[in-house]
Amino acid sequence: MAFSRALIASLLLALLLLHPTEAHQSMGIDGAESPAPLPQTIDCGAACEGRCQLSSRPNLCKRACGSCCDRCKCVPPGTSGNLDACPCYASLTTRNQIRKCP
Repeated sequence: MAFSRALIASLLLALLLLHPTEAHQSMGIDGAESPAPLPQTIDCGAACEGRCQLSSRPNLCKRACGSCCDRCKCVPPGTSGNLDACPCYASLTTRNQIRKCP
């Protein structure tokens, strides 16, 4: 009985000591919240190279893919389809409402 009370007391003490430490880590130096981490950057050239490798017009495909990648910061995997992996990429259209991104 005494052992279990000591165990519970030590667990509560450990939780109380760790909680302020975690709160301090999420705060900046001046007490303000730390900024969100920067979004992951993507190598658009390499991503579009893979996306356009089977295209009949690779230069046109890479140019269109590159402009879409610059705007959306993502390229869907594979050589076609998979547009659900990058909704921004899938939603870009030309003036004639044709999908812009290959």
